[in-house]
Amino acid sequence: MKLSDVKKLHQKKYRTQFGFYLVEGEHLVLELLKANRQDVNFNTIPNETLSIYVTNEYEVWLEHALSREAAVESGQSKISPNERVPAVKVERLTSIQMQQLSDTKSPQGIIARVPLKTASSNKDINSVSDESANSQLNQQRYIYLYEVQDPGNLGTILRTLAWFGNFKLLLSPNSVDPFNSKVVRASMGAIFHVDMELNVTLKDLASRFSQFAYLDMHGDEIKSQHFGNFQCYLFGNEARGVPTEEIARLNATAFTITGSGKIDSLNLASAVNICTYELSQ
Repeated sequence: MKLSDVKKLHQKKYRTQFGFYLVEGEHLVLELLKANRQDVNFNTIPNETLSIYVTNEYEVWLEHALSREAAVESGQSKISPNERVPAVKVERLTSIQMQQLSDTKSPQGIIARVPLKTASSNKDINSVSDESANSQLNQQRYIYLYEVQDPGNLGTILRTLAWFGNFKLLLSPNSVDPFNSKVVRASMGAIFHVDMELNVTLKDLASRFSQFAYLDMHGDEIKSQHFGNFQCYLFGNEARGVPTEEIARLNATAFTITGSGKIDSLNLASAVNICTYELSQ
């Protein structure tokens, strides 16, 4: 890609058009390299690789980072730079070019262009029998977010799901783009480790799952034994929740997080965090 096209990846329409998004900074790039090593399916675009743009100040840092990842992958204690991870392309930029490419006021000097990675896989839950779906509960649970809008909330939720593992994230249409730079930063690299599927409608859910749980002030406590017996857990928009008529169609079971009663709601990310902790016990 031309650098002029790479700059456009800060906009969703161009991320969709070109099939890439950007991540910036030391921590995110290190997490990216780890994910690239650990997941053989991380790059989902044929004949494309991760591209990392660096200024002169970050060349040595990146050489060491790539060498460490290659050493871990090969099981060696040391490895020469020319044996580093082959699926990474490095491109040098001037400080001015980096400033133009970055969406931060003081860029660190390292940005990666990453192939869009969303779950391939409707295949693991499309047209699954109840018996088959129930057998999968011990391996993976599904968290469905309905029209989540706040990038910070989504980033925090991604961190939580990555921490506990065995969760797949389903996002409804009209949700914030998970590859938005604010979400990516808030996720602290967790976005590279969580399977996601985008644009999943509530109608889609009804054809794919038979059991749902959601949060409501008048539901059973999440500490009850049967809270963990569901296929899919629904969480609504920060302001409106999930439409009540849709909840009724799905025949979902209500649960509640018991609090002091002094306020009437929890932050969305906090609610997901508490529920996924409970499900992981």
